[in-house]
Amino acid sequence: MDIEPDGDVTLRTLAMPADTNVSGDIFGGWVLSQMDIAAGIVAGERADGRVATVAVDAMKFIRPVKVGDVLCVYCSIQRVGRTSMAIEVEAWVRRGRTRGREKVTEAIFTFVAIDEEGKPREVPKV
Repeated sequence: MDIEPDGDVTLRTLAMPADTNVSGDIFGGWVLSQMDIAAGIVAGERADGRVATVAVDAMKFIRPVKVGDVLCVYCSIQRVGRTSMAIEVEAWVRRGRTRGREKVTEAIFTFVAIDEEGKPREVPKV
């Protein structure tokens, strides 16, 4: 079991009652959207401009997120191609008032750099 997140914290938000499913847990789609936002921030910075999500691979829900958890999303760039990049994303929570962390979700998000017309463009060299 992972005890420390991989990558840099990119997004931190509070899971609220409005984000629950019928079972009272936080809806998986909400968690996915937070991960996409965080990965988009990293991809946009690396691409120096607009990006679009083109794939989500290996999405794995490990534990439920509860109301009141602080969701922390960590991202790291795994691969940069000519027009696309893969971002590894991990979501961890801080439960209630405790300082302990638990990994709840992980995935690989693929983005493509796009121009103002929405067409693929090259990712700048570092």
